[in-house]
Amino acid sequence: MHELSLCTSVAEIVTRHAAGRHVVAVHLQVGQLRHVVPETLTFCWEIATRQTPLAEATLDIDHVPVRIECRTCQAHHILDTPLLHCPTCAGHDLHLVTGQELHVTSIEVDDTPTPPDHPAAQPQE
Repeated sequence: MHELSLCTSVAEIVTRHAAGRHVVAVHLQVGQLRHVVPETLTFCWEIATRQTPLAEATLDIDHVPVRIECRTCQAHHILDTPLLHCPTCAGHDLHLVTGQELHVTSIEVDDTPTPPDHPAAQPQE
């Protein structure tokens, strides 16, 4: 289940950039070719952030489809299935425009620092 390691890495990045501010939501772009199961990612986010300052933060996932540009006929397509050939000319000389993303696009914070005595602010054991 690589979703747990992804969530752990995302949580570390978000925590670093939040700089002690309370995180309300994390916005993440995930390309179709990353083979991430959205329900599993959400479940793993809850596990990875439990008893951390991110415990109450929601994970908002933006799914990015596979988008190609055919270098042979210059057609642009969004692929429903990742069969990497051009639906127009059946060519295989393609430029992958989207579909491999895994980006934290933004985090929503409020400027209220997490109180040091709040359970979520306590270090994990």
